[in-house]
Amino acid sequence: MNMEEHHSSLVVESSYPDLVINVGKVTLGERNRKKLQKIQREQEKAKVLKAACALLNSGGGVIQLEMANNDEHPVEMGLDLEESLRTLILSSNLQAFFKTKQQGRCYYIFVKSWSSDTFPEDSSFTPRICSLSSSLCRRSGTSVLPMDSREAFRFLKTKKINAKILGKEPLGKKPFGKVVKVIHQDLRNSNPTYQVFQKDQLEYGEIVPFPESQFMEFKQFSTKNIQEYVKNIIPRYIPAFANTEGGYLCIGVDDGSKKVLGCAKEKVDRDSLKKKIENTIYKLPCVHFCQSQCQIDFTVKILDVLAEGELYGYACVIGVKPFCGALFSEAPCSWMVKDKDICKLATQEWVGMVMDTDPDSTWLCKDFESQLSLSSGPPLSRPVYSKKGLEHKKDLQRLLFPVLPGHLKYIPESLWKELSSQNEGLEELINRQIHSFSQGILILSRSWAVDLNLEEKQAVICDALLIAWDSPPILYTILREQDADEQSYCTSTAFTLKQKLVNMGGYSGNLCVISKVLHLRPESNAESSEGAASPIDYPRSYYFANTQQMEALLQSLVIVLLGFRSFLSDQLGCEVLNLLTAKQYEIFSKNLRKNKELFIHGLPGSGKTIMAVKIMEKIRNMFHCEANEILYICENQPLRKFISDKKICHAVTRKTFMKDDFQKIQHIIVDEAQNFRSEDGDWYGKAKTITQRDKDCPGILWIFLDYFQTNHVECSGLPALSAQYPREELTRVVRNAHQIAEYLQSVLQEVRKNPPPNIPPGSLQMLLEADWAQGVQGTLNTKDNLTLNEIVTHVADTCKRLFERGYSPKDVAVLVSTTKDVECYKQELLRAMRKIKVVRFTNASDMSGDHIVLDSVRRFSGLERNIVFGIHPETVEPALLHNILVCLASRANQQLHILWLRDV
Repeated sequence: MNMEEHHSSLVVESSYPDLVINVGKVTLGERNRKKLQKIQREQEKAKVLKAACALLNSGGGVIQLEMANNDEHPVEMGLDLEESLRTLILSSNLQAFFKTKQQGRCYYIFVKSWSSDTFPEDSSFTPRICSLSSSLCRRSGTSVLPMDSREAFRFLKTKKINAKILGKEPLGKKPFGKVVKVIHQDLRNSNPTYQVFQKDQLEYGEIVPFPESQFMEFKQFSTKNIQEYVKNIIPRYIPAFANTEGGYLCIGVDDGSKKVLGCAKEKVDRDSLKKKIENTIYKLPCVHFCQSQCQIDFTVKILDVLAEGELYGYACVIGVKPFCGALFSEAPCSWMVKDKDICKLATQEWVGMVMDTDPDSTWLCKDFESQLSLSSGPPLSRPVYSKKGLEHKKDLQRLLFPVLPGHLKYIPESLWKELSSQNEGLEELINRQIHSFSQGILILSRSWAVDLNLEEKQAVICDALLIAWDSPPILYTILREQDADEQSYCTSTAFTLKQKLVNMGGYSGNLCVISKVLHLRPESNAESSEGAASPIDYPRSYYFANTQQMEALLQSLVIVLLGFRSFLSDQLGCEVLNLLTAKQYEIFSKNLRKNKELFIHGLPGSGKTIMAVKIMEKIRNMFHCEANEILYICENQPLRKFISDKKICHAVTRKTFMKDDFQKIQHIIVDEAQNFRSEDGDWYGKAKTITQRDKDCPGILWIFLDYFQTNHVECSGLPALSAQYPREELTRVVRNAHQIAEYLQSVLQEVRKNPPPNIPPGSLQMLLEADWAQGVQGTLNTKDNLTLNEIVTHVADTCKRLFERGYSPKDVAVLVSTTKDVECYKQELLRAMRKIKVVRFTNASDMSGDHIVLDSVRRFSGLERNIVFGIHPETVEPALLHNILVCLASRANQQLHILWLRDV
């Protein structure tokens, strides 16, 4: 049985609310392990290490072993297992990541998630994942030294920096040339290596006049299968030379006597030997850091070996130059659990995870505050940011999930009162479960599954998450009566919560979530169960010992519940999360079954489109919907395309909505509704009819709007303001930098004082409640009385400076008054931008590419960019000028340039 076959016996158990890997039988105890044959000892150790590596990289979990020995008393793990685990975590402190416990014949190894902040003194040199082997090696003197994962991380980091410095001229770009070319060219004439390999033949038995060195390795041909032998030694020596300073592998010279022995010609064909060597080198895994993606630079030379003037056989010399990237002997040995399968990471994937860092962006660091950094997060976590001036995760935690000394608080109180009044016996049931806990928080939800983006189970009355002192987290699922699928629901929800708290929320402590099902009988006869699987008794280190630990977990919970994929992700080219505000989360947490219709009025930059996306995700999970059963309606094609690309709904414009029939649609989300028109019919009436087709269970109809950004004077088709009920308001402006926000406030006041005739004046009073996030400095630049040439020159010069500072075309939008103006300005802008190499304009329907958006203010509604140029934002309706300016200014996150054309 080979090692991989032996590993296949590992099983990821599905009946626990944790990652549990069953490795089967393992012999434990130092005496017992010493009695094992070496091959069995190594096989057992290998499967334990594989499971440990997979769990460390996947958020932590439990290794379950069945003791193969028959000891009646508890035994230790065994020194060889302990030492291997220490090597895996690059630390002598085994307790930092592993705890053990024996329960009968079961032995458990509790594994905490890998996190570099466990080594704060050396975190900058600690890779983001752990590995059994990096499969990277280097040359040191006459030795080949394997790199552990920490050394590999430093090596890769240096290679990446060097490639960045060298740009398109990395080391090793020039062709290797003849094998006679040595590493140090200035020593060519005096170096005996050069003199020997200048030859095409060697004499059998002659002594090579130089020893092995940093640049030279001698090997003799195996007496068995020659090609197989060469295939096996190349991955050991060629990567080591390539990863260091280059060198030669000479096969056919005895490394002790330095005699040329070669290989008898009867045992090998020289052409097939050369081809086998070349193919073996080409198959070595490699990773590039340079733009040129240069290949491994090597040369193979087959030398004739003569005996008394006759051909005896052949020797072989392989010369390799330093490689600009990293050359591996094989794929790195690192494991991860993916969809309940234990998977080995591919080379490129491994390097990407080892080298993963926070986005390198000056403006991001300036405008946003890090809530979770990759340098301190578990392997699967992503960076999390909040806009400066908004609540930190600590503030949100203390606001939403406070832990009060000496109190056990039920949150949210309104939901607790509602559930208690609706379900007789519920209060007694829950109090009986938690009466022994004196400090902590019980977080109730109608469905924790929906909160975690899982499908709702309608038989569930509610779920309650207990975070309490001297206890691990406990997730209670309360049902009215027994259900065949109850335990799998509770287990799945608890499992997802645990994984998200670590892999999304960044919690790096010991963590489990215990799942418990409770039944509420009509006669208040409550009973509970913990499922068919025997519960694992977690060590005391998994229990909360103080308030700080509880708050740290709850801050991770804030990220899980309030985190959303930021629009910055597309700009930065990596996954970034932002956090909802407390008010956004309050609206998002509403019971959709009781809030089927809702109007959300939001000031510019208050996050309406983000909320629309989040609500559609919640609808999908709560009502078990497919994407084609949820309809998103907006006015403009660019916003429709932007939402459609997220593949969470069927997105259309209002015009398409009025033309087509939507038989499959159950739920509708309307965005930017202030810009809708009634010219094609009663869109609101049609939407209401569709969502109320099922009288017993009407669908969701949520409408997002902002009267301040109204861009026409026609009838919008919205019901009267008094009929827009129930209604919520988003008054916290979170998008714009301080200078832009100040300008926006002044323009909004002008709209409030002199609204267009189609805007209900009462709708604009919400401006009095506005709250502007402070802390982000930006740029506001308004220029009047410019010529066309001065305008395009300003845009070109500003873009050139911005791109030199690290911004990219995807940060910039140039907005004009109408779609007709786009073509008028495009050619002039292209002419002015010839000084910038990257010159490409596209309209707002293509937001994802690395180009400057050029479009009208109206078509850019609902979208955003860091830098916005507004060129002569005029309107044929004077009453709408300030509304257009509001729409223009609110699109800019950091810099706003408004350039007015001189009157002709």
